Amino acid sequence: MVKVGLTGGIGAGKSEVSRLFASYGAVVVDSDRIAREVVEPGTPGLAAVVAEFGEDVLTPEGALDRPRLGSVVFADPGRLAALNAIVHPLVRARSAELEAAAAPDAVVVHDVPLLVENGLQSLYDLVVVIDASEETRLGRLVRLRGMKPEEARARMAAQATREQRLAVADFVIDNDGPLEALAPQVERVWKRLAERAAE
Repeated sequence: MVKVGLTGGIGAGKSEVSRLFASYGAVVVDSDRIAREVVEPGTPGLAAVVAEFGEDVLTPEGALDRPRLGSVVFADPGRLAALNAIVHPLVRARSAELEAAAAPDAVVVHDVPLLVENGLQSLYDLVVVIDASEETRLGRLVRLRGMKPEEARARMAAQATREQRLAVADFVIDNDGPLEALAPQVERVWKRLAERAAE
């Protein structure tokens, strides 16, 4: 088995790269998706978030109101740290379960947005960084996710710098260009990862 940490700044295109890796046969462990699962209604994770942040972060239906919680934590590093202290251990435990279920010769790709910010690179055999310029990422966040430019810039500023991410990369996939330029790069990296897993 080869354990791969996949990361990149918000708007860099991790979801697309994860999808391509999965299409080649990778076991993808998506931290963002798990982070949503561990705070679904009825989970201990959601109960802990409500205990920390109050009922105001719930929708009328009792689910987590992500935009409201986001407006609280992204404006205050202390509150963000409090949220991370609840969610990150739950995500790590679930990720470990999924990894343990993978075949011995699998390529397990952990999609971890905050890999560099949380100093997690040593947990993986290899780190793949999706790289795109700030201008490209900002454009995608505004165009594809409907964010206001200042909101997108705040999210980007809360993450590691491009240089910090590139410093931990074993492989860099450039996603500054069109989508069709992405697939050949991902395929090249996949071949290397699959060879490593087969060793």
